[in-house]
Amino acid sequence: MPEISRFFGIVIKMYFEEHLPPHFHAEYGNFKALIDINSLAVIAGKLSPRALGLVTEWASLHQEELNTLWEKARNFEPLDKIAPLK
Repeated sequence: MPEISRFFGIVIKMYFEEHLPPHFHAEYGNFKALIDINSLAVIAGKLSPRALGLVTEWASLHQEELNTLWEKARNFEPLDKIAPLK
C-alpha cells in the first residue's frame, strides 16, 4: 500500500483497487482508521482524538488531491505524494 503522506507520526496510505466509498488509511501508533475522503468521517477503526483532528485538518486541505489519487489508485496508476501538515 503506497504511503502518500506522513506528518507528526501519522502515516497516510491508499490501496490500489479499493472498495467504495473513496477513502484513505491513517495510522498512528497502534491505531488505524479508514477515513472517507468526501465526508472526512471515520468509516472503520479508530484514532486518538488528537491524531483524528490532525488527519481531518490535513484531509480538508487536500480533498481534491485525495480524490485524484483515489481515481489513480482505482486505475493502478502511480500515486503522487501529498504535502504533510505543518
